[in-house]
Amino acid sequence: MPAYRFEALDAAGKSTTGLLEADNAKAARAQLRAQALVPLAVSPVAAGDAARGAVRFSRRVFTATSLAVWTRQLAGLVSSGLPLERALTALADEAEDPRQRELVAHLKSEVNAGSTFARALASAPREFDEVYRAVVAAGEQSGALGQVLERLADDLEARQALKAKLVGATLYPAIVSLIAVVIVVFLVTYVVPQVASVFASSKRALPLLTVAMLAVSDFVRGWGWLVAFALAGGAATLALALRNAVFRERFDAAWLALPLVGRLARGYNAARFAGTLAMLAGAGVPILKALQAAAETLANRALRADAMDALVQVREGAPLAAALAAKKRFPGLLAMFARLGEQTGTLPKMLQRAADQQSAEVQRRAMALATLLEPLLIVAMGVVVMLIVLAVLLPIIQLNTWVR
Repeated sequence: MPAYRFEALDAAGKSTTGLLEADNAKAARAQLRAQALVPLAVSPVAAGDAARGAVRFSRRVFTATSLAVWTRQLAGLVSSGLPLERALTALADEAEDPRQRELVAHLKSEVNAGSTFARALASAPREFDEVYRAVVAAGEQSGALGQVLERLADDLEARQALKAKLVGATLYPAIVSLIAVVIVVFLVTYVVPQVASVFASSKRALPLLTVAMLAVSDFVRGWGWLVAFALAGGAATLALALRNAVFRERFDAAWLALPLVGRLARGYNAARFAGTLAMLAGAGVPILKALQAAAETLANRALRADAMDALVQVREGAPLAAALAAKKRFPGLLAMFARLGEQTGTLPKMLQRAADQQSAEVQRRAMALATLLEPLLIVAMGVVVMLIVLAVLLPIIQLNTWVR
């Protein structure tokens, strides 16, 4: 059934657009009128135009959370025995976001035109990445699309949960640091000069701490803008330099070598790599293709390069465990579980167990680091504020001594 793009007015006079399927343009207008919409324009959509329309949005239709929810809903409908076309129709009808409704309608029209679901998803690569499409393709080939979608939804939810816990662990220290900087800058640039001006006419030597604080205050007021400009320029320069592949790989390798955050980065990337590889292998994707797709999910370019080197070794006949063990930046736990999986014939299960253990370790370390940083930041802020207060109070105490 052909697809039509429409523009119509609802009962409140608000314009709405979308896609619908009908035998002809007249039937499409009748459908719109049946939905209490006044059609303004109805035009047929070719397959190529529909593909371009699905990716024309300036921002993504699905967030990470909404994609996990949508995948879970689709998995439930397909697992219950509903045909894929009807499942997509139900999801399109239930979608509250017009952009999401249009995208799902496009996927349905592609499937109705004879495309596989994975190929339909490939027309919107911004919404559905290569790993997502590879898992769906494997599910279609094996005839277990519902089970594969359930596993995919589990993976998306687990990934979001891990990311949310890491963000939550770093959010409080970041807020405390920002507030501390604002308070210190305010005290140094406004409070200290105001108090110091009171003692400027006394012609007496000020305490050393007060003199030092006044020097810091003069520097911040006179050159603070230049320091802020230099920091902004340095950040912009670094952002531009990171676009260079060679520099980015070296930077990411140096980041992994840092004492605390480096271990967190290694663990997070290893957990994501192992989880993706386990999901793809469990869905029946060939190991070489699964390795390549899993490597593309790594945000750290140094680890991605190691994963691609491991792929080359596996292609040449080396076991996966030996290829991963040769890359020292990957945690040894990953190679150990891969070896157990190859020996017992349960590679996906063992890789998933490695991913779960790495995720738990990352969460534990992140929470421990956040627990340690919180009191340290508060103490550091208290010490700085105390020094500023002492710099203000010492001249007052000295003045009282002179008066006596």
